[in-house]
Amino acid sequence: MESVQSVKQRFELIGNDPSFNRAIEKALQVAPTDISVLVTGESGVGKESIPKIIHSQSFRKHAKYIAVNCGAIPEGTIDSELFGHEKGAFTGATSTRSGYFEVADGGTIFLDEVGELPLPTQVRLLRVLENGEFLKVGSSGTQKTDVRIVAATNVKLFEAIEKGKFREDLYYRLSTVEIDLPPLRERKGDIHLLFRKFASDFAMKYKMPTLRLDDNAISMLTNYRWSGNIRQLRNIAEQISVLEKERNITAAMLQNYLPDAGKNLPAVIGEKKRSDSEFANEREILYKVLFDMKNDLNDLKKLTNELMESGSSKDVREENPGLIKRIYGNQESKEQDYEDVIDNAYDFNQEEAVSPSNTPSAETNHYVEPTTAVGDRYDFAQEIVEEESLSLADKEIELIKKSLERHKGKRKAAADDLGISERTLYRKIKQYDL
Repeated sequence: MESVQSVKQRFELIGNDPSFNRAIEKALQVAPTDISVLVTGESGVGKESIPKIIHSQSFRKHAKYIAVNCGAIPEGTIDSELFGHEKGAFTGATSTRSGYFEVADGGTIFLDEVGELPLPTQVRLLRVLENGEFLKVGSSGTQKTDVRIVAATNVKLFEAIEKGKFREDLYYRLSTVEIDLPPLRERKGDIHLLFRKFASDFAMKYKMPTLRLDDNAISMLTNYRWSGNIRQLRNIAEQISVLEKERNITAAMLQNYLPDAGKNLPAVIGEKKRSDSEFANEREILYKVLFDMKNDLNDLKKLTNELMESGSSKDVREENPGLIKRIYGNQESKEQDYEDVIDNAYDFNQEEAVSPSNTPSAETNHYVEPTTAVGDRYDFAQEIVEEESLSLADKEIELIKKSLERHKGKRKAAADDLGISERTLYRKIKQYDL
């Protein structure tokens, strides 16, 4: 097995970033085996190099290597391209045609942008991965093939699975080993090396002196976000090589070729209209805030009730430290504030209890409404009428159901999502008979 450095020289791969070297090392480790590999990474990071390395280091290296861009083939013809078709299978099928899986028998197929495959084609591909069998379009006879599949995608397949656009069983078949290539912005030490390589190549191609960057230009190049990764860097190097007469490039000259260079403000990826689902998410957030407030209010009621029954603020503090901290926070600096709150509440209850205005009237045998406040500091108190304008119970049930569905019934994850304890979630499930 070749070393990582010799493979980089052979395939003209530039970079010394540890994560980049680790990706090449993994490719070399899986190459002698026959397992399927999934290469992930953003567009433009050079995913097409990994399957070439795997094929060259495998026992299939003398057989065919075919690269297929799944996103570039129309949905109506992709089955025919991959698996072939019989004569007369559809309009325009004037002869029998062999597909890529038949032609590459014994070799390797690289399926680029595999996340763009339509669902019916995914079913056919899954069968090939499971037992090496496939059907030509328009044929009833099963054919066998022996190919090694390496797939690549810049799509987040877990999100595609949740949206029903990609089969989960196919994902696990393809990703026996997953190799992730880091984006260029995470390989800052390699950016200038790559630029020098591209500048040298274009200088030879266009027969002109090689570009040179000053220190400020190198710093700007290194700190740029490179949303298009290596592909964008290569294009920038070619533009400067062709358009600039001056070969010593300054930061001011480089900035003309870098969109929004030097701006650290958040970038707007794309504008779209607000959908109903976005408003639904906002409603869920508001309802969650209301539920948290409701839980805090219930905790305060419980604490106040225990305070009134025990008549001792010290006993309440000792018996309910967790409840007090949950209501007011966990900062040690606020412990005195907790005690002050409880003491004030206790003092108020005592004053209210001994106030003449609150003693029972002998004549009427009921409490007389106070005419004066207990103290000037309470003159702002007013009666609050609680209105159940929102069906919080129904919304709470809905949120619990959604959270359980989202986490596939895992109570701990659902409880963390709702911001409550697992025990509280269990009690609510029993309460609402979910």
